[in-house]
Amino acid sequence: MSVTDMGALDQTVLQAQGAGITSIFAAFAASCVVSAFNAGANALKVEDMKVANFPLSASALARCLFCALAFLIVLPPVAGQSSSDPAHSSSPSKAHKTKKVAKARHKKTVKRASKAARMARTAQLKRAFVASEELRPMAQQLATLRTPAAYAGVTNYAHQHSGEAASAAYLALGHAYLLDKRYAEAATTLKQAGKTGDALADYADFLAARADHEAGNNSGAETLLRGFTERYPDSIFAVQAPESEANTLLAMGDASGGQRVLAEAADTPSENRPGYQLAQGQVAVALGQTQEAERLFTRLLLGHPLSPEAQVARAKLTAMGAESTLTTVELRSLGDAYYNAGRYAEASEQYHALARQHGLDPFAHDAFAVAAAACDLKLKVLTPAQVQSLADTHDDNGARRLYLLMELARNRNDVEDQKRIVALMESTFPQSKWLAEALFSSGNMYLLRHEYATAAEYYSYLATHFPEDRNAASAHWRAGWLSYRQGLYTDAAKLFDEQIRLYPSSKEAASAIYWRGRLYETQDRKPALAAANYRALARVYQHYFYAQMARRRLTALGDAKLVAEPVTQNQMDSLQAAPVPHLVDVFPADSPHLAKAHLLANAGLNDYIAQEIAADPDSSSWSALAEAQIYASYGETFRAMRALKRALPYATSAPIKSIPLSYWRILFPKAWWDTIQVEAAKNNLDPYLVASLIRQESEFNPSAVSPANAYGLMQLLPSVGKAMAREEGISHFETFQLLDPITNIRLGTRNLRRTLDRFGGVPEYGLAAYNAGDERVFDWQAAGPYQGIDEFVESIPFTETREYVEGILRNAEIYKEIDEFAGSAAGTRVGASQ
Repeated sequence: MSVTDMGALDQTVLQAQGAGITSIFAAFAASCVVSAFNAGANALKVEDMKVANFPLSASALARCLFCALAFLIVLPPVAGQSSSDPAHSSSPSKAHKTKKVAKARHKKTVKRASKAARMARTAQLKRAFVASEELRPMAQQLATLRTPAAYAGVTNYAHQHSGEAASAAYLALGHAYLLDKRYAEAATTLKQAGKTGDALADYADFLAARADHEAGNNSGAETLLRGFTERYPDSIFAVQAPESEANTLLAMGDASGGQRVLAEAADTPSENRPGYQLAQGQVAVALGQTQEAERLFTRLLLGHPLSPEAQVARAKLTAMGAESTLTTVELRSLGDAYYNAGRYAEASEQYHALARQHGLDPFAHDAFAVAAAACDLKLKVLTPAQVQSLADTHDDNGARRLYLLMELARNRNDVEDQKRIVALMESTFPQSKWLAEALFSSGNMYLLRHEYATAAEYYSYLATHFPEDRNAASAHWRAGWLSYRQGLYTDAAKLFDEQIRLYPSSKEAASAIYWRGRLYETQDRKPALAAANYRALARVYQHYFYAQMARRRLTALGDAKLVAEPVTQNQMDSLQAAPVPHLVDVFPADSPHLAKAHLLANAGLNDYIAQEIAADPDSSSWSALAEAQIYASYGETFRAMRALKRALPYATSAPIKSIPLSYWRILFPKAWWDTIQVEAAKNNLDPYLVASLIRQESEFNPSAVSPANAYGLMQLLPSVGKAMAREEGISHFETFQLLDPITNIRLGTRNLRRTLDRFGGVPEYGLAAYNAGDERVFDWQAAGPYQGIDEFVESIPFTETREYVEGILRNAEIYKEIDEFAGSAAGTRVGASQ
């Protein structure tokens, strides 16, 4: 049997299920037909349950049809087929029976998904992809802009095509109408998508049902949602279909029907969804089950406090007068959840409300009041008077109160008050975590003031007294580095050794290894030990900034054989690079989910691509690359890169040869490379440095606009763009032109050249200024002297700017190594073919 024949057979079975035939019968009928083919059929066509061109004995054919008819006669109608179906009864026994049937049906469906069926389904989706490939640019434009011109372009395409190509176009239109809340148009267009093709039938049905529901056509929505999971058991929407159908039935006044649908989906992944739990509560309200509704809304609120559904649940509880039933502990957990998520306004409101409760014990009241004040500090609305009015207690609340006072003193640059408060905390709350927070904040304060001795004291106190604190490793490193900057090299060497031993996994470990090596080299006069540190850095942290610096130092030291002092049992020997997981760059040929994800890109349904790929149970080893390549295929370089950066956080320390080239090309894109090369050459810049800066600034998103109002690939301020445009001879320049990649690179490279020239062409100075501004770099230079540019980089007090500079220089080298690796790999292939 051909793949096409198997696809037709599988589709017929699905159609039969949609018509009300159980999966048991469909599976049995399919097995009969396949058995008949194995008996000698040369051709098979199944259409509307009729068999044609079937050269088989009449007895064999009769046996197959008899079995099929027997199943039709003896099996009951499918649950959910109509409102009069007995399965719609809300009785527990009937619901339980329906639930068992649904689970059995699901098991049968999974069993039926054979290799041949997957291949047939995949082939169908690939044919649809090829048929609609020319749609992709128009659909992507519509998904992004949704302008009249974009709508017109996709509409014309739909009218000029048929089959799956037209279906994909109608789906693109319907989805865009949904986004624009034009629900009636969305429903009509999505249903047209379902009529013209079936490759994305589950998307057409589910999204059309959503549109119908929003438009008030709930009977139409229910028609589409009824039996959705049975028709599309592998759909990504199957898990949320029950809640959608329940909400639709509820809107139709059929709360019992909604309860039944939700009951059928119990003990499945659906019941863990906030939407499912919200639907449960709303159904309970409609059925007059007030206590059950309160229980369900409370469970949702506490279990998913940050979800939009939780907000609805809380409003429902308030309307029911039931919010007062929440315990103090439960309300505190909500406040903490909001605070930890950075939702300080909501957290403040929650804590303030808790503090106003009657009957609280003094400690609980003070805890809520000081927590509310902490939120107000984050919101920059807290005043010293408000903190002073809090209870001055000798417990954790009192410690946090002093911490807040210290932060306010720091904000107003009141050095005397800051020192006084920290000293008071040291004597009154020597073990409090709030003292640890105050120490780290104070150290940062004096670091920015270039008062290194004072900063080092605070950092050292924290590292010594709170070795398990979340800031202990950073504080310990900064104490060591500031000792080095003050010329206290013996103290610095001791602290660097401790950093390597105590915090080997900290982000500062590489810095400690490098600077300990520098002390071996410059102070201890032990070049062999210095070389051991440098080699360890180059081996373990291959692409780090300090690995680059270490390789330079090894070159400066000369041949290691000339080093007189041998190195044995050095602690560097135990350092090993983190293992790189095995990555594959080939994809299964029979994955319908992957094929469907590609088709979704043609229809502009980008938001579902990652979810569709993840639905393949075997996708863990290739999902990230597959997702990224799809994004890259329609120009969303930045989204592709982000997908792989999330999946491969270790890439910057991995050997180039340990990761397939296809991953590197997405992690380090060369979009607009021709323009980058031309403009870099015009401005005497390394094109790899320019590409690396773009990667750091905007991740190659040409539409990026920062909170600071910087535009485009190289993140230019409008004033800078205007000045560079004037130098380039561009007349009538407008800010929006910075969103054009070619223009942005042209003006950005000129600006980068100007910035570098202001700092003598030194990349480290120029890049720091590009990120933090010229004045700050002048200030940091004045805090010298520095014995080398490496000292300047490590001395940058802004973590963001320091990591920015290091990252760009590191990534420029990675770009070069990738191209070298690609060139050698191409040469190897050519040699092998000759």
